[in-house]
Amino acid sequence: MSAPNSRFVRACRCEPVDVTPTWLMRQAGRYMAEYRAVRKKHSILEICKTPEIAAEVTITAAEKLGVDAAIIFADLLLPLEVMGMPFRFEAGEGPVIERPLRAPKDIDALVTNRASELGYVAESVSRVVKHFGSKLPVIGFCGAPFTLASYMIEGGGSRNYIHTKKMMYTESAAWRMLMRKLVDVLAAYAAEQVTAGADALQIFDSWVGCLSVEDYRQYVLPFSTDLVQRLKKTGVPIIYFGTDTATLLPSMKETGADVMGVDWRFPLDQAWSSLNFKGAVQGNLDPVLLFAGQKELRARIDAILRQAGGRPGHIFNLGHGILPETPVENVRALVDFVRELSAAYSAGAAP
Repeated sequence: MSAPNSRFVRACRCEPVDVTPTWLMRQAGRYMAEYRAVRKKHSILEICKTPEIAAEVTITAAEKLGVDAAIIFADLLLPLEVMGMPFRFEAGEGPVIERPLRAPKDIDALVTNRASELGYVAESVSRVVKHFGSKLPVIGFCGAPFTLASYMIEGGGSRNYIHTKKMMYTESAAWRMLMRKLVDVLAAYAAEQVTAGADALQIFDSWVGCLSVEDYRQYVLPFSTDLVQRLKKTGVPIIYFGTDTATLLPSMKETGADVMGVDWRFPLDQAWSSLNFKGAVQGNLDPVLLFAGQKELRARIDAILRQAGGRPGHIFNLGHGILPETPVENVRALVDFVRELSAAYSAGAAP
């Protein structure tokens, strides 16, 4: 670990901190002029696969915003390539998978012994760690088994996840095989990022909110738990994040993750209460509030900090990623507001 005593890592472990730490999902992205300049020369996959560029993008965003952690620039779907599923990015459409999984034989053909080919992400982590040293912690990440499975089966994003759920319900043996294969690849991939110096890992289960509690518990929880438990052996805190997961949070916490990500649809105090205040929570400002005026932004940040109630174990974040047209000055203001307002709480005074 590069910064094991940072306020971010301490908050992940529910230890007291001087101010609430902040980092933001998609803090390196199209809203930032520096990133747009890089994208004019390189595709997303070129950036991901070129460690010096991925590290530069990661470092630039963290330093410009003044956040309390840097998250490595990579793409959730990178593990699909080494499993034998190429994909591409279509302008305006997001990722497109050439040949989606639709039958058990497709899953049989997936390979799990090439995770080391993703070493370029660990190299990016290593470069960022070398740059920041003990000054700033670095977050590694991977997709969750369900979310990656849904991309593989649907062929891209989806509104109803019909093909994914159909396989869950009608091809349960094939579904279990797919989830096991994903866990094997993701565990090796994410653990290598820790070996390279990552201080924490976030598991993105972006699409799991499409499931009922019953389906999550039956078809997803055992595999997410296996992944979390394997990654906990690395010794770093594990963050588990999904969107639209208010009903799922208590079940998701059963994985053993140290920190639960909360989206903006669920008040932070209610979310934490649903977990019996066990472990840390991360969130949960609506990303669209960054388009509001700074007076409104400050008020909403204050409301979330009040809901956190000064308890150890709150990491401030958005409920999902920064949106492309977001004003950079508002993102910087968010970081400043959290620092200013939470300092008053930690001092025992109301801001």
